[in-house]
Amino acid sequence: MPYLTYEEYKFWGNASVTEEAFPKLLQKASDVIDSVTRAFYRFNDINMDVPYRREQFKKAVVAQIDYFDDMGANTAHGLSSIQSVTIGRTSISGKSGANVEKDILSSDALMYLQYTGLLYSGVRCC
Repeated sequence: MPYLTYEEYKFWGNASVTEEAFPKLLQKASDVIDSVTRAFYRFNDINMDVPYRREQFKKAVVAQIDYFDDMGANTAHGLSSIQSVTIGRTSISGKSGANVEKDILSSDALMYLQYTGLLYSGVRCC
């Protein structure tokens, strides 16, 4: 079950993603967010969760979709291969592979998840 509808994306996102491109970006963004939340909503019904955490999670997926759209890539390799960009007289150089694991996750998505408890990775007892 998808975490987000296109209408929800348009409400919270920058809406630059077309409806045709949305499903592919949604799947990849969901996979990235699942990796940091230990796939919490793959095992728990998102619609039965408290509204605050559900909304923050959806906003994180939206932020991840927007991040992929802004960067023009949705893989670790694609994001790390950006070396430099020149626009007019301005030139910006990027990384060449360092910290790629962190670069695939949007900082905005992490911000939305911060106080939800979904990032907790401690040990449970009993």
